Amino acid sequence: MTAQTFRFHSHQFQSRVRSAFEPRKPRHRLLRFAVGLVGLALIVLLVMFGVVVGAAMLIAGLAYKLWHGRGKPIAAHRAADPRVVDGEYRVVEKPAIDR
Repeated sequence: MTAQTFRFHSHQFQSRVRSAFEPRKPRHRLLRFAVGLVGLALIVLLVMFGVVVGAAMLIAGLAYKLWHGRGKPIAAHRAADPRVVDGEYRVVEKPAIDR
């Protein structure tokens, strides 16, 4: 292994890394326009896919709620006497203070 192997500050290494992460635009006008249209079409496609998936999730959730809500009477959720409060409780012991 040579001493040049791990030197990342060399001009050659920096130019290769820069060209990998900063692709150049095509020089021809029509080709540049076509690449822009492809990018715009990709963005529109992804947005529409997201809208369709979101709408499908909302519809599935509403259908699930409607389907599981059938057969249950609405009055079953109410108490017979409006003055009665139904609930569960437990007695909490008073902590002993050690002095």
